[in-house]
Amino acid sequence: MSNSNKSNSSSKSIGAGLLVAFTSSLCCITPVFATLAGIGGIASSISWMGPFRPYLIGLTVLVLGFAWYQKLKPRTQEEIDCACEPARPAGGDDERPSFWQSKKFLGILTVFAVLMLAFPTYSGIFFSNNSNADKVIKVSDNDILNAELSIKGMTCTGCEHSVNAALNNSEGVLEASSSYENGIALVKFDQSKVSVEQLATAVEEATGYKVTGKKIIKEETLNQ
Repeated sequence: MSNSNKSNSSSKSIGAGLLVAFTSSLCCITPVFATLAGIGGIASSISWMGPFRPYLIGLTVLVLGFAWYQKLKPRTQEEIDCACEPARPAGGDDERPSFWQSKKFLGILTVFAVLMLAFPTYSGIFFSNNSNADKVIKVSDNDILNAELSIKGMTCTGCEHSVNAALNNSEGVLEASSSYENGIALVKFDQSKVSVEQLATAVEEATGYKVTGKKIIKEETLNQ
């Protein structure tokens, strides 16, 4: 295979790897920025991609791994002696690959792909620690309730951060936490200021996820 064909093949692998990495991250990136921008409907439109994320991550690793293999594997004697391969000028500049086909560029894109895939692990930096517990001066114990919301569409920790932000930004919320693995959010709130129905609506409007169930739970259940 000539250097030109190898470079073209490597470039295609790089492009495919970036495309898959970006696609696999959409279901995590979109809800975060949709919540920040207040356009939750966008997040719901791509929530169907969530179950495919592990497969897309695996495909990204395979494609980028193949691109690196092509860059790093030694040339065979047959390739070196191939008559169709033009002789390299003395200076070597004419046959030197461009920056876009270099290992340096592939390294930059690999780092970018890794950052995209790892987005859920650091997505919390986009949200301030906006728990309302330390802002409430007086709340009657009789007004404090704990609720569990069943939420459809969460697929990663980035989704959890989005749901937590939507709840903590709601008036009357004291604490909120969510789990994408269990598909639930636990929230402690002041019922004199907000209802569980309003909290469910806040989650749906901010994130685009569907709240499929809501119930009031006892304090001791939260501590189990």
